[in-house]
Amino acid sequence: MRLVERAAELAQLLELLGKCAPGRGGAAVISGGIGCGKTELMSAIRDAANREGFLVLSAVGSWAERESPGSVLFQLLRGAEGPLGEREELTALLDRVTRRHDGPDAADGTGTTAGFGQQTLDAATTGALHRLCLAVIGAAARVPVLLCVDDVQFTDSLSLYWLLQLLRRAPSAPIVVVVAECTLSKPAHPQLHAELLSRPGYRRLSPSRLSPAGVAEMIADQLGAPADRTPAAACHAVSGGNPLLVRALVEDCRRTGEPAEGSRPRLMVGEAYAEAVLSCIHRGRPVLLRLAQALAVLDADPQPSLLARLLEEGEATMSRGVLALEAAGLLDSGRLHPVARTAVLESVAPRRRAELHARAAELLYQDGAPATTVARLLIASEGRGRPWACGVLREAADRHLTGNRISDAQVCLEAALRVCDDDGDRMSLKALFASTAWMLNPSISARHLGELATALHDGRLPDRHALTLAKFLLWHGRFDEALEAVDRIGEGRPESDPAAAAEIRATRELLSATYPASVRRPSGRTDAPWPRARAGEDPRVLGAAALSYVLTHGPDDEAVADAEAAMRAMRLSKGTQEWIVCATSVLEFADRLEAAATWCDHWLEQARTRRVPLWEAEFASLRARVALRQGAPVEARRLAQAALAQVPAESWGVCIGGPLANLVQAATRTGDYDAASEYLEVPVPAGLFRSRFGLYFLHARGRYHLETGRPYAALDDFTACGDLMRAWGFDQPTLVPWRSESARAHLAVGDPQRACELARQELALVGERPSRARGIALRTVAVCGPVDARVELLTEAVTLLRGCGDRLELAGAQAELAHALVSAEHPARARQELRTAVRLAKAAGALPLVRALAAQGEAAPWSGPWTAHLTGLDVLSGAERRVAVLAAKGHTNREIARRLAVTPSTVEQHLTRVFRKLGVRTRQELPAHGIPVDG
Repeated sequence: MRLVERAAELAQLLELLGKCAPGRGGAAVISGGIGCGKTELMSAIRDAANREGFLVLSAVGSWAERESPGSVLFQLLRGAEGPLGEREELTALLDRVTRRHDGPDAADGTGTTAGFGQQTLDAATTGALHRLCLAVIGAAARVPVLLCVDDVQFTDSLSLYWLLQLLRRAPSAPIVVVVAECTLSKPAHPQLHAELLSRPGYRRLSPSRLSPAGVAEMIADQLGAPADRTPAAACHAVSGGNPLLVRALVEDCRRTGEPAEGSRPRLMVGEAYAEAVLSCIHRGRPVLLRLAQALAVLDADPQPSLLARLLEEGEATMSRGVLALEAAGLLDSGRLHPVARTAVLESVAPRRRAELHARAAELLYQDGAPATTVARLLIASEGRGRPWACGVLREAADRHLTGNRISDAQVCLEAALRVCDDDGDRMSLKALFASTAWMLNPSISARHLGELATALHDGRLPDRHALTLAKFLLWHGRFDEALEAVDRIGEGRPESDPAAAAEIRATRELLSATYPASVRRPSGRTDAPWPRARAGEDPRVLGAAALSYVLTHGPDDEAVADAEAAMRAMRLSKGTQEWIVCATSVLEFADRLEAAATWCDHWLEQARTRRVPLWEAEFASLRARVALRQGAPVEARRLAQAALAQVPAESWGVCIGGPLANLVQAATRTGDYDAASEYLEVPVPAGLFRSRFGLYFLHARGRYHLETGRPYAALDDFTACGDLMRAWGFDQPTLVPWRSESARAHLAVGDPQRACELARQELALVGERPSRARGIALRTVAVCGPVDARVELLTEAVTLLRGCGDRLELAGAQAELAHALVSAEHPARARQELRTAVRLAKAAGALPLVRALAAQGEAAPWSGPWTAHLTGLDVLSGAERRVAVLAAKGHTNREIARRLAVTPSTVEQHLTRVFRKLGVRTRQELPAHGIPVDG
């Protein structure tokens, strides 16, 4: 193995070998952190010495054998019988030396003290050691000797005594002694260092960790040509330049295989790195392992005093241990890499690990550490048996909630519930846990609602939790229990707690706007004009009240202005999210679609940043609804699917009507009727139609029925929607234009008189205010009324719909205007309106509308293939497309007829329409016009 950035150290060692001669020896000490290349240097000098004809004696010290007399000596001399003497004699000497001695030999008074530890050697052992020294010195007279001891800090006392005797008795013999040590900031054996220092040509080498360039060089050596797939800078940062760790990281990258073509190489930190870290730690003293475990538990850069108390060791030992781990590149700012930390923790027995966490939590609590820090340790130890644990976990949960770390707060509250013994405190904790888990997945909270409702009824749950509980119960359709909770919501005490009083008012407005069948609307809102907000008004009240007003009275500029002011005053959090949704909805229902989309995108990004699934889901669903009003069904479907990906359908409760309605409408408008049908088969709770979301669902289902040729079913849904809106006092077309929708259904069943009546009612209801709702009403009045009035009505509708930004409603209005213009003998203008309508419908992905417009264009009294700029898929019906696909593949009319189970005459008729729509003359031209040849 080629050494990297070790040329200077290796050169000094080779120089020692080169100068070794009769009358001159040498010595070197290689000192450095664990895994920093000391062993590789030792191996390199041994190889060089073997090539130069040296007698090489080597050994490795180990912590496990540090108490075994002569263990290092035995390694040094075994296998060297020839140069050192006869095998039998050498074996007998080693056997005598390595025999354990339990104490001083007082019988003959001839014992000799080794001077290390408490062991006293008898005369026979001392003599044997002396003869072994002479054997090495005698061999050195014939051939130079290299004596290497790795991890010399773990050398047993007897071997160390012999080594010192050798150095003292042969100061000028051609013996080069090289030892490697991993120190804890001070020499392991001062007497050995002193003796080596006196040797001629003494060297002290301290190989440092690799530089970034050195790491890159090692990676290149390990991987060869594809070395650039392991980023050197990242590898250096993780390994600290420790060669052992670098090699492990390279191995991790090798195991993952080559990166995808065009992708940037990423550092992989995996199993090999974790094993290398454990190897480094286990090569040190046991206290180093215990220190690493403590650091893994604390996951911080603690003071040595805390480590000393945790492990019941001296502070100096802890300081040296931290320095040793840093020297090995195992720590970054006093912390283990996450992968290393996991590996170290997993190496600890579960019971011992829990005890360490518990002890650390106790000490940090005593030191006044932050509650979140102590809570993390309590959770790992389960925190049982500590009376202060519940309070700390509750405080930590509050801090996490303040910082929008919802998942962390939930974990703290779960742990608090496990250790809480007081029933009153337990109910409050459970209420807080339910509201926290709610933001991650409402289903988690559902299992606690019954117990909380019972506790509220029995007086075991304070009334202040009734607000939250009522919202949860209503969400899940448990209206009877919710009503009791709502009745417990008092008017607050403004003098003592104005914030709580404001929350009560805002919550009542929110619940009455969302669940009008179950919650009474606050008084003073029925006929009064919207009051401009006073300075200092709580933004939560402002947003919720503005929504209630718009739902009751229709769009209002001042309500819109106050809703935007409320949003500017709020920051997304647990205490504001619901009212931000209210304020954003005000803009939607007031036809400020561009502003509503901008605000919604802003809040959706904020929700993603805070990683709260429910918030992401609700804002995505709201944004989908805005996209539908903008005439962007493809985008609306994507957003609605994202909402259900964040929170599954079964967790939405009665609010599932929102995302489901968006999906049904989007699929219907893009012509994916099969998908719309599947969405409608998703089970919905019975309570859905006691909430505002039931209106959206009825509207979407009615539109689907109308588009798929079931006008009576559509009429049932639109009528039911209207009945609910009138009963709730929400009969505003800006919410759902149910009269216009019903009018079109009545036209479809042959009842133009009722259709006209409903259309005129809606137009009168929306008034003269320019709005999307008025544009829709004008369209409906025009198609239901006399022909001679249509151009004027539809021209105004087009102007209004263009201003509000609904592309699909605009396209429909322009198509109807084009038809009216043809009747009024204005073909040029009609053609232009129809072309614009086609362009808008295509951009929106509304294939049914595109096909209808194509058919309308064919029937118009103008010459030329006006649809030639469309692609085949846009203008062909499903049957025409199937025929065209088979014709493009070369099938005859009879073959196509057999495949599709139709008559050849029908095939001929379809092909005639296909050729006319596409502007082609032969079958061979079909693929060039966008017909997929693969079917």
